[in-house]
Amino acid sequence: MLSLRSTDEVTDLSSLCPQLIHVACVCAGHNASRDVVTLVKSVLFHRRNPLHFHFITDTVANRILSSLFQSWMVPSVQVSFYDADELKSEVSWIPNKHYSGIYGLMKLTLTKALPSDLSKVIVLDTDITFATDIAELWGIFRKFTDKQVIGLVENQSDWYLGNLWKNHKPWPALGRGFNTGVILLYLERLRRIGWEQMWRLTAERELMSMLSTSLADQDIFNAFIKQNPVLVHQLPCFWNVQLSDHTRSEQCYTEVSDLKVIHWNSPKKLRVKNKHVEFFRNLYLTFLEYDGNLLRRELFGCPSQASPETLQAALEELDEDDQCYDFRRERLTVHRVHLYFLQYEYTPTEDDTDVTLVAQLSMDRLQMLEAICKHWEGPISLALYMSDAEAQQFLRYAQASEVLKNRKNVGYHIVYKEGQFYPVNLVRNVALKNANTPYVFLTDVDFLPMYGLYDYLRKTVVQLDMAHTKKALVVPAFETLRYRLSFPKSKAELLSMLDMGTLYTFRYHVWPKGHAPTNYAKWRTATTPYKVEWEPDFEPYVVVRRDCPEYDQRFVGFGWNKVSHIMELDAQEYDLMVLPNAFMIHMPHAPSFDISKFRSSSSYRNCLNTLKDEFHQDLSRKYGSAALKYLTAQRNI
Repeated sequence: MLSLRSTDEVTDLSSLCPQLIHVACVCAGHNASRDVVTLVKSVLFHRRNPLHFHFITDTVANRILSSLFQSWMVPSVQVSFYDADELKSEVSWIPNKHYSGIYGLMKLTLTKALPSDLSKVIVLDTDITFATDIAELWGIFRKFTDKQVIGLVENQSDWYLGNLWKNHKPWPALGRGFNTGVILLYLERLRRIGWEQMWRLTAERELMSMLSTSLADQDIFNAFIKQNPVLVHQLPCFWNVQLSDHTRSEQCYTEVSDLKVIHWNSPKKLRVKNKHVEFFRNLYLTFLEYDGNLLRRELFGCPSQASPETLQAALEELDEDDQCYDFRRERLTVHRVHLYFLQYEYTPTEDDTDVTLVAQLSMDRLQMLEAICKHWEGPISLALYMSDAEAQQFLRYAQASEVLKNRKNVGYHIVYKEGQFYPVNLVRNVALKNANTPYVFLTDVDFLPMYGLYDYLRKTVVQLDMAHTKKALVVPAFETLRYRLSFPKSKAELLSMLDMGTLYTFRYHVWPKGHAPTNYAKWRTATTPYKVEWEPDFEPYVVVRRDCPEYDQRFVGFGWNKVSHIMELDAQEYDLMVLPNAFMIHMPHAPSFDISKFRSSSSYRNCLNTLKDEFHQDLSRKYGSAALKYLTAQRNI
């Protein structure tokens, strides 16, 4: 740790660490937040310098990217965010026809948006892929003459030549014009020459005849350069190989190995026409699916910033000879989290009765999503435990599904794989914390809720005064062993199927203790909610207020992950109320890898028992006499 080194050692270390490079991006919305991650991966893969990313974001991108970088913990990377809303007034007066909308004009405001003491920055579009170390690009600042303030690559299409179609009238530009997907901005000099006033005057003058921009900020940059050509430093074109149709990009390189930066600046993106497009596409896909955990490497000569001191101290306290070391180590693993991986829209209800279905899943349960969406029309918060490559498979699956495409009130949160265990409760907590309604239905993804459950629960939370009382509403669980099931439309139909042996009470033949306290015999005839008492190993699926306790993350893989949560609800004196007209049905699937480990490994089972004991002790410390019954119950088992 730095605090343990002498002053001389720290000085030596910082002198070895390469220069800090500043990179700025404008990023708004869910899709751009995904795109920028691929750009960042390509930069991190090649870099040897510390980096400081400056993101101008809307609220959505800020929430996604701040969470991602906080959990990514890449050494020698700083991240700052700037509110795009505060900059909108600077550019909202400019009519813009480009699909990027108002955010496509934000790069004009960077001298104002970024810190006043920041002298230089590389500005990148989100659809950029690096094929070399960004330090090479940063080094070009040294080649600027005293007057040059901006570095750009020539535009590789004929757009600014004005000959693409009859009456095509582009904004004025110097020759072919310049592309603003990659910019070197000498901020210090730009401020000195009065950039803010200069670009405004340019825009105002040209808009009198042009009426609007067609290519957003690029039109205004080009009109400015046309008036002030001495201020531009032309970059070699391999620093921005523009892959839109009908460009001269192939003239930028003789060998594909000459490439530095690829710019997917066509709306067609990966479907663009170019004789080397397969090579470019493969390079892009490499970073798209690249394991981001591998980019957490320290830089030679730079102070270690890999993890917070508290985390480092906790890791050092672990005993590697402890037979449960791997379990304890997993609890301290910080997983990368990408919230709202897909487009998400939710408008809160006026009556504060809304309920979010909360669940977690991995790749092998993906086929359940469409059915759940058909059974539950309300908001859903799903955490998906996946590798980077699997996340891209999921994206393609979701984009190809008519059912999933049409549902915007489903929040998909990716928790990236790391370590040997499935951190089931950590993944559950990600889904729980990102629910946006007052109430949550805590379920598993292999259950289908009854049709109409969403509306039934919204009425019930009012009837049982959930807003002012501590209640956990139990939704009785059933199961079928049939892969094809005619789903019951009512409680009467379900009871009939139960009597015929088509359905069973959940896990009655392998783990009856898990759901026996629901009291299915009473439920058959019940017409009003009834209270049940906690019993050892009870693990019902419940509806609670969103401010309920989180799941205990020491439990990973199979075993006690839900049991411990219900115990804590009981310790906090939640009343367990069984709903008489609600049900859910478990659909059959192959056993998970973790249950197989539990069944075959005695050390796995022993560690689970150790963790149970420690959980009981923690519960006693936390809740005192209210938790004594759990210790007594444990001794009696």
